[in-house]
Amino acid sequence: MAQRRPVAQEKPLLDQDETKSTPSDVTPAVAPATIAKLLFFTFAMITFPISSYFLTVHNLFSGNTTYAGALAAFVANVVLMGYVIVAFQDDKSEREIDAAAAANEKKKSR
Repeated sequence: MAQRRPVAQEKPLLDQDETKSTPSDVTPAVAPATIAKLLFFTFAMITFPISSYFLTVHNLFSGNTTYAGALAAFVANVVLMGYVIVAFQDDKSEREIDAAAAANEKKKSR
């Protein structure tokens, strides 16, 4: 016959005490500067093309919506290219910082 374990001696999984109490990492997953850039370019992507359309449809193009729409599309592409350029520069600077930190770590280990 199989023996039963005493139920009173075992703790359920949720009632077990933690064995390691390490401080939690509360640093944000994304840098605040990155969030600010994203918010700026989001605002720019919404407002700049719409503003350019409505400012030029009657003032510059005399009611021609095709030209005003083409200008709005061009402005949207300019904002998008600006975001891509800023993102690449930000990524490049992060890689340079990581490489410098790795070089310092390598020097310390020698």
